[in-house]
Amino acid sequence: MLYRLPLRFYLNQLIALFLLALVFTWLARDEGLDHLLTGYWFDAATQSFPWQQDPLLDLLNHRLLKQLIIAAGAFCLLYGLIRRQPRLILVAALFGLGALSVGILKTASHHSCPWDLLEYGGKAISYPLFGAVPDGSGSGHCFPGGHASSGFGVMALFFLFYRERPRLAWSCCALGVALGLAMGYGQVMRGAHFFSHNLWAGWWVWLTQVVVYGMVSTWLVKEPKV
Repeated sequence: MLYRLPLRFYLNQLIALFLLALVFTWLARDEGLDHLLTGYWFDAATQSFPWQQDPLLDLLNHRLLKQLIIAAGAFCLLYGLIRRQPRLILVAALFGLGALSVGILKTASHHSCPWDLLEYGGKAISYPLFGAVPDGSGSGHCFPGGHASSGFGVMALFFLFYRERPRLAWSCCALGVALGLAMGYGQVMRGAHFFSHNLWAGWWVWLTQVVVYGMVSTWLVKEPKV
């Protein structure tokens, strides 16, 4: 069944998220790490990203991993509905809600992908996070990292196990972080995203999951907080 988490848990998460937001904002505005990692995969001679169309990278990272995570979320939802397990149903919903929040932010973003920017052979003009949007910023819709959000969605398994098996819960959270970073870095290799785009994707996914779980469990569960 669903369970409540103590207020202390949510305060700790919000403090951690606030501190991470400061770090991620600095990294995105400084752009040093982004350009260092992206430049490693950019071929200045051809003005292109050699791994952009790599079939193996596209198959394993961009399609297979994402499809496996979507299938896992769908399985959790279906199993939860059949067995009438509200905790599993909510966790399955959290898989998708985190990615949905990132997708909504992407639609409003004017930041273009690295492969579209002038410094990487494209035509769009880059600008730092929270900076003024310049003329010629390009097609945009590239911040935060949408693909990485699928991997970060696995962090939702934390809420499935935390009450009975907290160590397993934190391990699942770590697995979600690792998957999100790995899937996001695959996109860095292709020139599809900067590394900071993926960090912010993880930030938004976890914020969404914590807030939604807190709201739903508080609304539905009539029991003392554990």
